[in-house]
Amino acid sequence: MSYQEKRTIFTVVSGIIILVAYGLYAYGKVQSGNIDVEDLKFWANTMLLFIGIGIVVTIIGQIVFHILIAISIAVKEKVYNNDTSDEQIEKTINSEMVTDEMDKLIELKSMRFGFIFSGIGFVAGLILLALNYSPVIMLNILYVSFSVGSLLEGFAQIFYYRKGI
Repeated sequence: MSYQEKRTIFTVVSGIIILVAYGLYAYGKVQSGNIDVEDLKFWANTMLLFIGIGIVVTIIGQIVFHILIAISIAVKEKVYNNDTSDEQIEKTINSEMVTDEMDKLIELKSMRFGFIFSGIGFVAGLILLALNYSPVIMLNILYVSFSVGSLLEGFAQIFYYRKGI
């Protein structure tokens, strides 16, 4: 499995965890009766909180991921070749983490899925708002559609790395 596939899988898993955490948190608050379901301020603050958590988790996770990948590459080099110098290990690490034209093309093709799903969610939210549904429903549809769109983008990347372009 390539570096890009591992990175994408890590990003998708962390995205799923954040989306599930948001769902559990929101469901718990609504079921407990501690909030007014129509309180837009609560929903906006909750979504902003989980967006912030997602950013922090992604940054910290990517740092830890890159450290672990570098360590695993260094260990493999030392196991296969005991005489490997630090410069050779660093060269191997840098060659493993290179992004080439195929990676960029895969990223661009997979972005379409994310944008299409997010756009569909946006239009669905607007339609429900036009049909006099609660603005809270529109906010949640937007949040979930953007999150799922990001996950679909990751799944598309994994598919393209496996299948090819």
